[in-house]
Amino acid sequence: MRSAKDFYRPLAVGAPAPVTQVPARPSRVIHFFDPSNEKMAAKVPAMVGAVDVLLGNLEDAVRADRKEAARDGLVAIARATDFGEHTQLWARVNALDSPWALDDLTTLVTEIGDRLDVVMVPKVQGPEDIHYVDRLLAQLEAKAGLTRPILVHAILETARGMVNVEEICGASPRMQGLSLGPADLAADRRMKTTRVGGGHPGYLVRRDPVGGDIDGERPTYQQDLWHYTVARMVDACVMHGLYPYYGPFGDIADVVACEDQFRNAFLLGCVGAWSLHPVQIEIAKRVFSPSVDDVAHARRVVAAMSDGAAAVMLDGKMEDDASLKQCLVIVELAERLARTDPALAELYADDAARCDDAAPAASAATPAQKG
Repeated sequence: MRSAKDFYRPLAVGAPAPVTQVPARPSRVIHFFDPSNEKMAAKVPAMVGAVDVLLGNLEDAVRADRKEAARDGLVAIARATDFGEHTQLWARVNALDSPWALDDLTTLVTEIGDRLDVVMVPKVQGPEDIHYVDRLLAQLEAKAGLTRPILVHAILETARGMVNVEEICGASPRMQGLSLGPADLAADRRMKTTRVGGGHPGYLVRRDPVGGDIDGERPTYQQDLWHYTVARMVDACVMHGLYPYYGPFGDIADVVACEDQFRNAFLLGCVGAWSLHPVQIEIAKRVFSPSVDDVAHARRVVAAMSDGAAAVMLDGKMEDDASLKQCLVIVELAERLARTDPALAELYADDAARCDDAAPAASAATPAQKG
């Protein structure tokens, strides 16, 4: 057992001090690219500033005989590209039980550690995996003379990882967040689906018979396979001050279902999702940014309760302290995104002006209205 006093001390002599709080940087979309694909790699510089996170993928989707080329390609891209202030560089290394993971970490940290923000670790089973990466990163950071720690992002892709999710989140100050890996998790759980993310038409509820007529019309409604998993992941992340993400949506052509799945995750508390194709970038940026209407309403509630009122009536609805807390989440997110996204800054600024000009007065809620 480590003493709490030691938790924020470097794990290697000369390594940078661990962070005490995860930096709150926009990461609505984590866009994956294969560094061994020259055509894909050539597009990376033009994407800087257009996406929150560019992630060099060394694991799944990279053939075994291309692993070293992908690693070398990521080093070359990182050295040649100025990622600026608003785009982060992440890397997904190979699984810790693979023959490539150690070389991935050793090469990336010593060669481009000063440019790398986050290392994404796949198939994390428990806190012991994070402890291993934590110590190794500290040793490599000290060797490379880095002045800031590289953060760690874990992918939940196994049932064991889900059972240990709270311990994984609390395993190291390096922990930045978690992503759901629905395809591998589905296989590990023996779920009967072959999809990469999203719902399934067989996972449904059916309306009860009307008047006992089981042969009559009985509409069905598709359910969300991932609701419980995402909610549990969100709770574990929030408990430890980390950020939760929805992972990949594999049906690139079905942009409607992709947007629906991303929005479900956003409403449950996720801050972003993966993009496997450029068409998904704008979907993620749009979905994981609060709508103008939601920001407008949140600002009105905050303004109406700025005098310390316990509850007010606004547009016929009661808003109380719990409402205020929810609205502050929306306002804080909108303001943070506006600092790095000029288009959103303009939209939210126009909305603020309209609210100031046309906001109806709020009235204090009566005891009866408070229930």
